[in-house]
Amino acid sequence: WKQSRQELLRCVEHVLRALLGLAPLPSTGPQPTWERVLAACRAQGLLDDAGAVPALTATATAGPLLLILDDNFYYRSMRHEVYQLARKYSLSFCQIFLECPLECCLQRNRQRSHPVPDETICLMATKIEMPDPKKNTWERHSLVLRSSEGAVEDDRQIMALLATALENPERPHEENTEQKDADRAACAASAVHRVDQACRRIISQAMKDTKDHNILRSELRSLAEELNRLKAEFLEDLRQGDNLKTQTCAQDEHSDPAASAISSFQHEVMTTVNKYILK
Repeated sequence: WKQSRQELLRCVEHVLRALLGLAPLPSTGPQPTWERVLAACRAQGLLDDAGAVPALTATATAGPLLLILDDNFYYRSMRHEVYQLARKYSLSFCQIFLECPLECCLQRNRQRSHPVPDETICLMATKIEMPDPKKNTWERHSLVLRSSEGAVEDDRQIMALLATALENPERPHEENTEQKDADRAACAASAVHRVDQACRRIISQAMKDTKDHNILRSELRSLAEELNRLKAEFLEDLRQGDNLKTQTCAQDEHSDPAASAISSFQHEVMTTVNKYILK
């Protein structure tokens, strides 16, 4: 079923891109879904029967085009996929949820020519997720109707919902690149500062440990100069991004770029100190 939904969404996107003049309608697509979609478009007068790739008719731009996806959509995530498609192309999106009591569903199912097992209906009733506009802003254009009743008022509510959705098309997601660059720079500066402080502590501890090995004072001065030069070069490399990945500010040690850089510097310090100790 998941594969079928994905195929249908791809077909819908093909049709949308053609209607919006973004790309020609492909001659082939997911089978047999694609043929059914083309047949439905021809039946609605959206496509003609001229060639292998049907041309769009004037009907497509004559007025608002309402594309209805009629399905259970029992998980909210299924409906969100359709919303993302609408947002991608700056189209309107709305959803109508038909709330029907379980007993009514079971009764209607038994009257069908090919009913499904009652267990299937009962399971669906436990899984289905109603729209929640308060929690999910993308569900703001939603309408809940009791399908066991039906009234003229329902028609008015549906028309009002469609009008509101058409007047407020979805906007594509836009990344705030300036803010991301600023955050990345702040993250990098913070990471370099942390590494600098840690390097100072590492050098201080290394010098204390080296003194315990009765190293000559002149060699201690040489070691201090070499370690400070090593720190300066290391920090400059970090600022240039050679040894520090500043794309993210992670919290745990395993993915923290600063922690990784500190560990690398500590290893270089130990290597340098050993040259003096092991002479």
